[in-house]
Amino acid sequence: MILFELRCAQDHQFEGWFPSGAAYEAQLSKRELSCPLCGDRTVDKAVMAPRIGKAGEPTPEPTPATRKALNAKAALQELRKRIEANCDYVGPGFAEEARRIHYGEAEERGIYGEASDEQAEGLHDEGIAVARVPWVSRNDS
Repeated sequence: MILFELRCAQDHQFEGWFPSGAAYEAQLSKRELSCPLCGDRTVDKAVMAPRIGKAGEPTPEPTPATRKALNAKAALQELRKRIEANCDYVGPGFAEEARRIHYGEAEERGIYGEASDEQAEGLHDEGIAVARVPWVSRNDS
């Protein structure tokens, strides 16, 4: 495992653990990384000092920024759990189903799924309220 100090475009810093440098690069290129504080997907490595520990040394306490990120991640995991329990997953047809609900062509209910930036902007332009939620993993893996 490798630890990188990461930073989003909003200058929030947080830690990320990866199986390898290549795994970090792969997730970065697929825009799978997001800031746990604001959800920004413009993420890059921040300058960091290497942590070289000796065998038997205790694990260092997380930094205040890392603690905030962990709390934010836990809150986003709880939000995901509630969304999945209370809303219908409509997949990549999210924009179409949101329109159908808005215009009374489908039952009014909570839904979630995928929408491109352009689709979300189109919904907003039509006066259809949608929210983008950073979709974090269900667990620490």
